[in-house]
Amino acid sequence: MRTDLAPFVPPHCPRSDCRFHRCPLGWRWTRHGSFTRHAPPRRIPRFRCAHCGHTFSSQTFSTTYWLKRPDVLGETAHRLLACSGYRQLVRDLKCSPSTARRHAARLGRHALLWLAQHRPRGRVREPLVVDGFESFAFSQYHPLYLNLVVGAESHYAYAFTLTELRRKGRMTARQKRRRAELEARFGRPDPRGIERGTLAALALAVPVPQSLVVRSDEHDDYPRALRGLAGHRITHQRTNSREARTAGNPLFPVNRLDLLLRHNSANHKRETIAFSKRLQAVLERAAWLLAWQNWTKPFSERHGGGTPAMRRGLSERPVPIAEILRRRLFPSRVELPEPWREHYWGRVRTRRLAREQRHELKLAC
Repeated sequence: MRTDLAPFVPPHCPRSDCRFHRCPLGWRWTRHGSFTRHAPPRRIPRFRCAHCGHTFSSQTFSTTYWLKRPDVLGETAHRLLACSGYRQLVRDLKCSPSTARRHAARLGRHALLWLAQHRPRGRVREPLVVDGFESFAFSQYHPLYLNLVVGAESHYAYAFTLTELRRKGRMTARQKRRRAELEARFGRPDPRGIERGTLAALALAVPVPQSLVVRSDEHDDYPRALRGLAGHRITHQRTNSREARTAGNPLFPVNRLDLLLRHNSANHKRETIAFSKRLQAVLERAAWLLAWQNWTKPFSERHGGGTPAMRRGLSERPVPIAEILRRRLFPSRVELPEPWREHYWGRVRTRRLAREQRHELKLAC
């Protein structure tokens, strides 16, 4: 074997139409030369599947597959969690804004696959706390609501979905006219969106019917959402949203996640110019933050206490970001539940954008 080639053994055929894509038992491959590139490692070995005949390289199984700046992905992952906006990020990393956006989208898709692949199986043995995180995308006339489901004891974020809202609160007469014009042109968000989004998030978190304790505030949509969970025996505990948001509040786990989203995401800062322009971008950045919060970040950075995944019994140690990004995950090998499948393929539409880019690449997923 040539000593200048990286000692890499392909785990499976990367082509989804090959019978050895999902199960590599009995799979055979042969070496097929190599190619050079500008970024290290310079020489990349190539292989050929002995069954389907398609060729691929070791880079096919890397999270930096098909990236012109593979050196930027890891730095982007850390800086997005450090509340950097795209402009600050690209000035420091010396890349274009489109590169930063492309890498952020890939991190979000990878996070969705990671969360789906490693999510708890079977019965949920802790109370669940349900609430929503409010922000906006494109403009303040288009608010949104991240429906969050968090474990009351582990603080593990089980699921999230996104709901469009109608702008509310105090508005001037001019702002009301502008809202009416936009709704006439682009449509009005579903008035039962929070109910349906909460129901979808709970169905993601608890796919198997069971006895369940759910905690929430006194929002009117939550009881209707719980009634939609067929087969579950639910005890609903409600807390007034005006109660002090301390560690003793029954809603503290989801309140803490709200703080992390606001504190670590530049697009959700108050009065920021770094706000998201697309709903899809909100989902991608939220997915990456939740993967980090569940598996990497300790419960308390001052006193430790293990990550939410450790407290849930899913891991014995914190999983570093570099380990999360070590190997590319294939959507054809990970069962993505709805609506995360729609999130992954970029099908969440922003009303004000007529030609929104979709993720339609077949080989670079």
